[in-house]
Amino acid sequence: MIKRTSKKFIDNTLSKNPNWKILDIGCGYNANPYANYICDVQDLSDFYKDKKFIILKDKKLPFLEKEFDFVISSHVMEHVSELKFFISELERVSKKGYIELPTKLEDNLVFENKKEHLWHMDFDDAENKLVITNRVQYLEPVLTVASIKKFNKVFRKSLLIELEWENNINHEFVVTDEDKFNKTSLLVLFRKYLSKKIRMFFK
Repeated sequence: MIKRTSKKFIDNTLSKNPNWKILDIGCGYNANPYANYICDVQDLSDFYKDKKFIILKDKKLPFLEKEFDFVISSHVMEHVSELKFFISELERVSKKGYIELPTKLEDNLVFENKKEHLWHMDFDDAENKLVITNRVQYLEPVLTVASIKKFNKVFRKSLLIELEWENNINHEFVVTDEDKFNKTSLLVLFRKYLSKKIRMFFK
C-alpha cells in the first residue's frame, strides 16, 4: 500500500511513537529529527553523535528483515541507479515508511538536478502507484537548490511528492521517448512575455 501524505502528518505520527526504531537513509546532514538510526554513504558519525550511525558500503542495506518500524527516504530515490533493488530493500528492512521526491517541475527547474538525478517520479492517484520514468530535461533550469527551498514553502504540493507506504511500495517503471520532446527555454518564454507586454502597452 502506498498513498499520498504530508511530512507534517508523518512527523506528527512519529512524535507520538517514541519507542519506534526509525531509520533515515541517505539524508546527509538533514536527518529527520525523529530518526534514531542514520545510514549514509558518507561517514557522518561525528555529526550524528546522539543517534546510531551506520555507513552504507554496499548496495544491500546492512540491516535485518523488518528491523525497523519506520524508514525515511527523502530525496534519495531519484539518485539511485539500481532503483528497483533499492525499493525492495526499503520493503525488506521496514514495515512502513515515508518517501519524499521532487516533481518533474521541481526537477527541471534546478541546475544541480540536471547532472545528479536519474529518474522522474509521478504518483498515480487512481491506482495508488508510484510511476517511475527515465529523466528528461523539459526546461532549461533557472534555480539553485537553495532558491527552490524558498519556493517549496509556498508551492510545496507542486514541487514535492510526499508518500506514505506500508507492507509494499506499489510502483511501475515506464520508458519515455525523450526524443519526441523539444526542450523549452524559460528565457525564451520570458522574452515572449515581455514582448507581448510591450506591444499591449503601446496599443
